Amino acid sequence: MNAERLLMILREPHTSEKTTVMADKFKQFTFKVLKTATKQEIKQAVEHMFNVKVKNVSTINVKGKTKRFKQLNGKRSDWKKAFVSLH
Repeated sequence: MNAERLLMILREPHTSEKTTVMADKFKQFTFKVLKTATKQEIKQAVEHMFNVKVKNVSTINVKGKTKRFKQLNGKRSDWKKAFVSLH
């Protein structure tokens, strides 16, 4: 796996009350990732960027919400969420 691909996989950390509690209690962190990223690629990217040992990776495909502005209907884009557990 080349370094450029690994750096592009993790988009941004996903923070909410739920993810903050998970990080404190279970050492499990949440990221928005590329839709085409696999669990193995996500594991390699986290280990490469943060110098940690990853225990497990779980992923979810999140559907974009349908929104309406006046008479125009629109849809937010779909995205992928990764839960990364550390040793």
